Amino acid sequence: MRVLELGQGVSAPYATKLLADLGADVIKVEPSEGDWTRRRGPFTNGSDPNASGLFLALNTNKQSIVAGPHELQRLPPLLETADIIITNYSPAELAALGVELEQLKADRPELVVCSVSAFGLEGPNAQFRAEELTVSHAGGWAYQCPGASTDADQPPLKVFGHQCDFHAGMAVATIALATLTRAGRTGLGDHIDFSSVAHTAGMLEAALIAASYMGENPNRLGSRLLNPWGIFECSDGLIFLVTVEQDQWERLVELMGTPEWVRTGLYDTTELRLENEDLLVLYLEEWTREHTVDELWKAGQEHRICFAPVLTMADMAEQDHLRQRDFLVDIEHPVAGTLTHLGRPFRSSIPLATQALAAPLLDDAAEPGFGPGAPGPGSGDHQPNPSGTGQRGPLDGVRVLDLTWVWAGPYATLHLAHLGAEVIKVESALRPGLGRRLPLHPTGIKPSLNTSAYFNQWEQGKLSCQLDLSNPEAIALVEQLVAHCDVVIENFATGVMDKLGLGHDRLRRINPGIVMASISGYGQVGPLRQFMGYGPTTGPLSGLSSLTGYQGGPPRELGLSIGDPAAGITAAFAICAALTNQRRTGEGCHIDVALWEATSSSAVEGWMSHAMTGAQPPRMGNQDPIMAPHNCYRTDVATGGGTDAGNDDEAGDAGQWMTIACATDQEWQALATLMDPSLLDDKRFTSAQDRKRNEDALDAIIADWLAPRDRWKVTARLQEVGVAAFPTMSPQDLLDDQHLWSRGFFEQLDHPEVGRQTHAGVPWRSAVGPNGVARPAPVLGQHTHEVLGRLLNLTTDEIDDLHQRGVCQ
Repeated sequence: MRVLELGQGVSAPYATKLLADLGADVIKVEPSEGDWTRRRGPFTNGSDPNASGLFLALNTNKQSIVAGPHELQRLPPLLETADIIITNYSPAELAALGVELEQLKADRPELVVCSVSAFGLEGPNAQFRAEELTVSHAGGWAYQCPGASTDADQPPLKVFGHQCDFHAGMAVATIALATLTRAGRTGLGDHIDFSSVAHTAGMLEAALIAASYMGENPNRLGSRLLNPWGIFECSDGLIFLVTVEQDQWERLVELMGTPEWVRTGLYDTTELRLENEDLLVLYLEEWTREHTVDELWKAGQEHRICFAPVLTMADMAEQDHLRQRDFLVDIEHPVAGTLTHLGRPFRSSIPLATQALAAPLLDDAAEPGFGPGAPGPGSGDHQPNPSGTGQRGPLDGVRVLDLTWVWAGPYATLHLAHLGAEVIKVESALRPGLGRRLPLHPTGIKPSLNTSAYFNQWEQGKLSCQLDLSNPEAIALVEQLVAHCDVVIENFATGVMDKLGLGHDRLRRINPGIVMASISGYGQVGPLRQFMGYGPTTGPLSGLSSLTGYQGGPPRELGLSIGDPAAGITAAFAICAALTNQRRTGEGCHIDVALWEATSSSAVEGWMSHAMTGAQPPRMGNQDPIMAPHNCYRTDVATGGGTDAGNDDEAGDAGQWMTIACATDQEWQALATLMDPSLLDDKRFTSAQDRKRNEDALDAIIADWLAPRDRWKVTARLQEVGVAAFPTMSPQDLLDDQHLWSRGFFEQLDHPEVGRQTHAGVPWRSAVGPNGVARPAPVLGQHTHEVLGRLLNLTTDEIDDLHQRGVCQ
């Protein structure tokens, strides 16, 4: 597989790193001064562009060439032989390199091109400048962060690092692999226009759908519906606790020795614990302070209670579980020396590229080129159809048996469905998934197992087959279905599939080519494999919580249960990689995805700082280690625009905010000219280093200037002069966003019980189609007759009999 990377930063380089780490032949094209991450750090000493931690982590197993104005002749041979091009350059930047994508696609219709940008290549905001700060706030994540905040005066918060770009990179790598598979079959490639803002908006857990279904406007303020949920002090550090189900609360009470305050009955139900949350937190913290973090982590897990430590990067380095799972990998670099890197975010039973080669030096003397290899996947005798007429998704013909629930697993299969796979969800009315049970129902519609917004968002595009997995006959039917599937995916607790008789060894005997993916908190192997883990625990476990927070403040929750989408998109990527191998060799495999590792993979900057210097970056709110200004500011204060419709009194006023980020002196000068031209002569702000030294004073000036102004008018003016500025988007703002609507991001499909509700759809656009979601989420058991009849040749009478005997219920 020959991959050409035209880009800088995080999104495109991370996508190509994922492919390179699997053995793809990746050539990175850099400008004369090198990728800007070469100047980002962290550094052990000095600022050698060959020893920047972020660059080293993002560019393992690649070759690199410089293609400045005088080296453009290096590109044509690579463009002519690449199978995949991944870029985060704008069309103008590509044109400066002599790359015209439209002409390239016309000349090579089998080529797969993935363009990733903040707002996408089309739509009203397509030309807007953006940094990671912009994407986090424009995509709605920051509006939810930090979770359960009590201070409305603190701004919405960007999670540490480049989280949106990492997630976009993983998704782009997934799409590229899937599309290349189709190119190998049909000779038809594609040009994917991927928006990281839309992708971020599409992983807001329940926030966006609570707005669309219920007219609410969720934000970072207020209480969790589930209690206890939060970070608590111990005698020697911090620990995170969440109880999702009632039986977990009851086991926690038992672990605490059933204290007197519990016996009052004030905390017996979910509703009562929410009502008495303040007292509950005080009592719990009084108890947790009597114990160490390690004591509670292990004792809680023994009682199947979801405790997790709030780890620092130094703590992460001491985790034997991660080392035994090969997630901590030593790589020798000719300049930086031997460093421990974060490894591949999943494990597989088939051999993968194991030798980790260090990131390339800037303009190495060697002249890189693609190796001879096999013919490209689009080089066969095909008759491609560039118009896309009648085309289906790149995973058309792939059948997935979906045994997942809640969010991580459904998020993975949602992406496979978006890519055209047939996804058959196995579920039962006797034990409906949490997604069907969450109370997020449309106003004015009688609630049922088919009306929850949560299920209807994450299960779009899938079929529902009703089978009771506690019934041996149902297990036998699952086994028969496995024989007709390419993929089986599950996210039960480790060991559950083996107890059901559906472990990988059994499935492989039924179907030797089956790709099985297992998602769990800690993975299928390792000393902590039996520990339970939910998405919310992975912010603390990954070190991201310890890195995220306001200056001088404590570690904070991340606003989303980020481990779920992180593990979900990781599983989707690993499945597409395994399908590529399956088509070539007929060989299946078992994929092991741990929420912990999938989330930790994007904590790269914090990790490399520890690995290279032994220090952990400080929590710095929305500020940046290098750029200034780079922050979030309240707007519309004088006009009363600080109130967002839909917030109830308990949630408080989440406010109206906007972000500004200046990456260059030119951008600062454009901002200063608009605010007050005299600032151009202020010696405190002349250079980037000056602005960083005097950042607090600079932020105060900008905050005063923005306070009385309308955020949308300021955004338009600043974007006109090339400054990355954008409002912090609430869920309601996103639903009103004409840019997202213009790109077809939102879906309103007819559903038999909830009608035409608005859901987040596909965050990318395909040049050859199809685009959009194929079908709404299914009602429970909607496709049982179709699936069992079509695949197992059962008659209607036979399936009705299975229903009557409780097998299909």
